[in-house]
Amino acid sequence: MNLHEYQAKHLLMRYNIKVPRGEIVSTPEGAADIFRQLEVRKAVVKAQIHSGGRGKAGAIKIVHSSEEAERVAHELIGKTFVTYQTGPQGKTVKKLLIEEVLPIMKELYVGITIDRRKACPVIMASTEGGMDIEDLARTAPEKIIKFEVTDCRGLQPFQARELVYMLGLNEYKDKCQMDIHKYGINFFIALTKLFINNDCSLVEVNPLIISENYGLVALDAKVNLDDRGLFRHPDFMEWRDIHQEHPLEYEASKHDLSYIGLDGNIGCMVNGAGLAMATMDLIKLHGGEPANFLDVGGGATKEQVANAFKLLVSNPNVKAILVNIFGGIMKCDIIAEGIIAAVKEVGLSLPLVVRLEGTNVELGKKILQKSGLNIISASSMSDAAEKVVKTVNFIK
Repeated sequence: MNLHEYQAKHLLMRYNIKVPRGEIVSTPEGAADIFRQLEVRKAVVKAQIHSGGRGKAGAIKIVHSSEEAERVAHELIGKTFVTYQTGPQGKTVKKLLIEEVLPIMKELYVGITIDRRKACPVIMASTEGGMDIEDLARTAPEKIIKFEVTDCRGLQPFQARELVYMLGLNEYKDKCQMDIHKYGINFFIALTKLFINNDCSLVEVNPLIISENYGLVALDAKVNLDDRGLFRHPDFMEWRDIHQEHPLEYEASKHDLSYIGLDGNIGCMVNGAGLAMATMDLIKLHGGEPANFLDVGGGATKEQVANAFKLLVSNPNVKAILVNIFGGIMKCDIIAEGIIAAVKEVGLSLPLVVRLEGTNVELGKKILQKSGLNIISASSMSDAAEKVVKTVNFIK
């Protein structure tokens, strides 16, 4: 689950990390009121959408009066922005963050994510803040500091102190009205605690600024929560903004299905993330375009299979469906029965290609053959991908 910027900053504040003063609004009049309450000469109006690159898309504006804040808010609310992270459909603005503008001496980048190869959190930091970390990794990877957190107790003070020195924060010790060395240590420890304690998949502060009067401040923040850890944090569900989620992805989450919408016309239902990725690659290899990633999991029930089919057919772009199942924990005969029940329930009229392999595979194939349904059987993954692509091309 992704958090809006204002929600991410609210979480940062729980860990005594400084953020600019600001409030969330949903009306132009509210934007003008908050500008007056901040009592500043200028403020920043930030569209609250689940996407990076908002500034480049024009979704972040500087204003110098309450009247200008109201005018800009009127322009932004209800507008759809397309960024490199939203896809061509974009994201529609419903809320704005009105925030004070702070003086900046230096911009830094700090992020924490999971290094899956090392099976531990990794801190990524750079003295080049305020720019996309993807661009920096491509153009100047040597400027990115990586620091693994392998201690089960989290980041230790001596490690945080090393990060402070590596980022050159001590150079600003006499330029700030605070002990930036000490606060820098506390900042890295607190940010790591936030990441671990809240089951995050990503915490990003970009930029983390050094300001003469304020010290270290998280000027912008992004927090992604691991959906599988949300049962430990039921209070976070109040922050979920379904308007920023793909409708089918939201519907899939209600049935414990992993679904990601894509731009193609071949619906895919697979059990296992790796198998799903391989299936989509094979569809592309044979000249087709997958319409989705859909993982029903290793222990899916007949009801989940039926709900998966409903998701696939609800996408108007889907012209054919490919089911690729490896029966390990999930036996092929149970899958076959689930497919038949689902096809009958949803009244499927689209071409359906099915490839089964694994436990009870022959029994599963016999069940499909005796069903009387128009199901195209495939002998292998490549055969299944080739058949579904040919079917779609024939329909065209």
